[in-house]
Amino acid sequence: MQRRQLLASLTAVSAYAQTLYAPKGEPAVFTGVHRPHTKLAGLKAKHKGERMWRELIVDDKHLRSEYLFLPPGQGHPKAMHPDTRAWWVVMEGEVRFTIETLEPFTARKGSIVQVPYQTLFSYEVTGTAPALIFETNIAGAKTLYADRKDAPALPGHQWLPVDVRARVIGNWQRNNKPHNTYDDLAAKLEKGELKGTLRLVEDDRGAANFIYGYNSKLPPLDPKQRGHYHPEGAEYWLILSGQIRYPIEKVGVIVAEPGDVVYVPAYTFHAPRWWGDGPSCRLAMNGFPWISHLYDPD
Repeated sequence: MQRRQLLASLTAVSAYAQTLYAPKGEPAVFTGVHRPHTKLAGLKAKHKGERMWRELIVDDKHLRSEYLFLPPGQGHPKAMHPDTRAWWVVMEGEVRFTIETLEPFTARKGSIVQVPYQTLFSYEVTGTAPALIFETNIAGAKTLYADRKDAPALPGHQWLPVDVRARVIGNWQRNNKPHNTYDDLAAKLEKGELKGTLRLVEDDRGAANFIYGYNSKLPPLDPKQRGHYHPEGAEYWLILSGQIRYPIEKVGVIVAEPGDVVYVPAYTFHAPRWWGDGPSCRLAMNGFPWISHLYDPD
């Protein structure tokens, strides 16, 4: 009897909603490198003919993401982040990852790879073609290098040899896994083995959600529906497949394609929706494991 009452109580709490009064600042304030829509086709045109390039896409108070285009043999030397979790999405090519406590593995198009804090890692582009990688870490993250020669010049700093004591290695926790693939996740969702939004990266200061589905399975589009906003931070999405439609306050409607990045600052209403005829998928990223979604009252 007590168990049934407890379950009923938890269900009631989880479904409970109340109209509150929330601050709403100026929407669609884009500063620094941030743009509402970064088109991958535009980046490729900008860097056409370059053997190697990198482009900073997000650099706000919570997260930092950039595109890396690297030829075979290039990558990241053996290093670790002392206090932050990093993750990568391989958009093109092949990348060999070596992560402490794991056997090395090759990540290909659609791979989502991550490494926890205080865990040594390295990666290198393999095969005969360049690789395109979307790399994300927490804002202000530091890097410790295994070899002094790999440490870059850092204005205002010097490099010291240090011992990292009581190091926590391979602390995955929650649902974090070193390697997921788009094809595997999409297949399991199609078969019903997995359901809903999939939390692939969850840390106290960052999250990445795999959101997959079909426009045809959604209710009819209501063009008056402006969605929700976040009061304390931005949210952004890397499009993994299909199309995603975004009505964004003061910006208008954006339809994003694979490889594009859509960025929405705090206080800005938005309503992402799977679009087009086939399956669509976006990797949603923000600086909170359970970010608040504020809607207009019903």
